Amino acid sequence: MASIQATRLKKGMLIKVDQDLFRVLELQHVTPGNLRGFVRVKLRNIRSGSVSDQKLRSEDSLDRATLDEHEMQYLYKDGDDYCFMNTSSYEQVHISGGVLGESVNYLKAEMTIQVEFYGSEPVGIELPPAVDLKVLETAPGIKGATASAQVKPATLETGIVVQVPPFVNPGDMVRINTETGEYLSRA
Repeated sequence: MASIQATRLKKGMLIKVDQDLFRVLELQHVTPGNLRGFVRVKLRNIRSGSVSDQKLRSEDSLDRATLDEHEMQYLYKDGDDYCFMNTSSYEQVHISGGVLGESVNYLKAEMTIQVEFYGSEPVGIELPPAVDLKVLETAPGIKGATASAQVKPATLETGIVVQVPPFVNPGDMVRINTETGEYLSRA
């Protein structure tokens, strides 16, 4: 089990506290004036799905969970579960939407991604830095509008709504940053 300092935590990391696994959802480094700095983190328990806030001292050390990654193909959604198939053994694994969190907004059928396992338990997925998604619905573009400052909401094929420039129309393919959820370019 690798140890990591609280100041070196990153969003998306998996840490082990007692016997539970937690995913780091948000973190903020705080240095209040002449007092000692600390790290405020929001964690989600992988097994129970509960979310908690923790305040860690900068010098605190945590156990980072070591994960195995397997290349898998996303097949389909079954209720609240998402089905993935191992590309080498063809074994299928179901992962709940609660474990995947915001990642489900970027999943397309037949997409190949890395699935993270802790032992034999699937605990998350590693998305590519950007995905191409089709625009299903958006307001029509305004003639003569400059692309610099104006944006409009667009609903994409996975159901996520992102802000896009006025020249993007329904049916267009757009590239979305999977970390921030922002529009990058046309695809």
